[in-house]
Amino acid sequence: MTVFKVKGLRRRWLLNTVSVVTALGLVCVLGITAAFAAYYYSAMDSDMRYRARTTADFFANYQNLNYNDYYQSCIKYANTFEDKNDIELQFINTEGDLIASSYGQWSVEVLTTTDISEAVNTRGISSFKGKNPQTGERIMAVSSPVIYKNGEVIGVLRYVTSTQIMDMQIVYIAGIAALALLVVVLIVLLSSNYYIRTILVPLREIIVRAKMITGGSYGIQIPKRYDDEIGDLADTINEMSMKINQNEKMQTDFISSLSHELRTPLTAITGWSETILGSDDVNEDTRRGVKIIHRETERLTEMVLSLLDFTRIQDGRMTLNIETADIRGEFEDTVYMYGSRLNQEGIKLNYQDNDDDIPEISCDPKRLRQVFLNILDNAAKHGGEGKRIDASMTLENESVVVRIRDYGPGIPEDEIPLVTKKFYKGSSKARGTGIGLAVCEEIVQMHGGLLTLENAQGGGTLVTVILPISQ
Repeated sequence: MTVFKVKGLRRRWLLNTVSVVTALGLVCVLGITAAFAAYYYSAMDSDMRYRARTTADFFANYQNLNYNDYYQSCIKYANTFEDKNDIELQFINTEGDLIASSYGQWSVEVLTTTDISEAVNTRGISSFKGKNPQTGERIMAVSSPVIYKNGEVIGVLRYVTSTQIMDMQIVYIAGIAALALLVVVLIVLLSSNYYIRTILVPLREIIVRAKMITGGSYGIQIPKRYDDEIGDLADTINEMSMKINQNEKMQTDFISSLSHELRTPLTAITGWSETILGSDDVNEDTRRGVKIIHRETERLTEMVLSLLDFTRIQDGRMTLNIETADIRGEFEDTVYMYGSRLNQEGIKLNYQDNDDDIPEISCDPKRLRQVFLNILDNAAKHGGEGKRIDASMTLENESVVVRIRDYGPGIPEDEIPLVTKKFYKGSSKARGTGIGLAVCEEIVQMHGGLLTLENAQGGGTLVTVILPISQ
C-alpha cells in the first residue's frame, strides 16, 4: 500500500491548517445554507397555511349557497385574488380537477400532488414541497379542504407558488458563505505562511550552519534571531561548536607537539641503525634485528610526518611549492621505487603504460609523490591479499587522471564516504593512523583536483586522482 507523504515543514503545516479550516468552513457553509433554507421554507409554509386557513374560514360564510352558486363564488374570488402575481390560488374538486385559478385561464386537468389527497382524506391543511408533476418546476403548495354545510368535503382550496426565487436566494446566501470561507482560508494561508517563515528561516540557517559544523567548520556561530525555543537551539549549537573547536585545537596542538618531540629520537634511531648496519663487526642475527628496527623506525617516521602534515592542514599552514614538473616521470619513479618493495612482500605492482602525451603541469612534485606513495601504501595494506595492484596515468578531458586499483576485499559501501575523514579506519584491521587519505585529499584539492574512492568491478578498491593541466 502506498502511503502519501508530505515533505517539508511548511507544506505539512499549511496542509494541516488549511485542511482543518476548510473542513470546518464547509461544515459552517452547509450549516448556514441549511438553516436559511429551513427558515425560508418554514416561513413560506407558515404564510401559505395562514392564507389557506383564513380563506377557508372566509368561504364558510357561503355554505348556504347551492353547489353551482358556491363554485361561481369560488371562480369570482380567484379572478379577483390580489396576490396572483406571486401566488396562485386554485379551487380543486375531490377528483383533483382544477375548476378555478387566479391565473384566469385554465384547462380541466387532474392535479396529483400529495397535499390534495391528504387534505381531502384528513379534512385538514396539508402541504407539499417538490417538483410539479405537470411542469417539472419546483413548487410549494398548501391545500385546505372546502367543507360544505352538510359536512361533506366538496373540494380543496390550494395555494401554490414557485420556489425558484427562494432557491436562488438560498444559493446566493450559500455563495456569500463560500466566498467568506475563501477569504478566511486566504487569511489563514497568509498568516500561517508568515508565521511559518519566522520558524523556517532561522531553522534553515541553523541547518546550514550545523551541516558546516558537521563538515569540520568547528567554531562557526549561528546568529540568534528570536528569544524562543529556536533561539535556545541556536545557543546550544553555538556552545557545542565552540567546545568542539576548543577540543580540536587542543588535539591538534597535542599532536603537533608530540610529533615534533618524536622526530628527534626517531632521527637518532634511524642514524644509529644505519651506522650499525654499515659496520662489518655485526653478526647476522644482530643485523637482522637492526634491519627490523630500521624498517619500523622509517614507518614510524612516516606516521609522524603525516601527523605533522595533518596539523599543518588543520592550522592552515600547509603550503605548496609550485613548479613546472613532469608529472608522468614523478608517478613512474614512485611506482618503480615502491614496486621493488612490494615484490619483497609477494605483491605485483602492474604499471599500465600508454602512449598519451601528458604535458608538464604546475604542481608541487614532492607533495604529489607523497599522495601517490600513500595511495600505493594503502593498496598494499588493505588489498595486499589480492597480491596485485594496477597503476595507470592517462590524459582525459584536459586533466591528468591517475588510477590505482587493488584486488582486495574492497570497502563496505556505507564506509566509502567516510574513508577520507580524519582518523577514520572503519572495519579495517590494518595498522595506521587513519589520516593518510585525509592528507592526500587535502593536497589534491589544493592542486585544484579531485580524489575519489570506489569499489571496482570484480572486487578490490579503485582510487582515482584527477589533476587539471591548467590552474
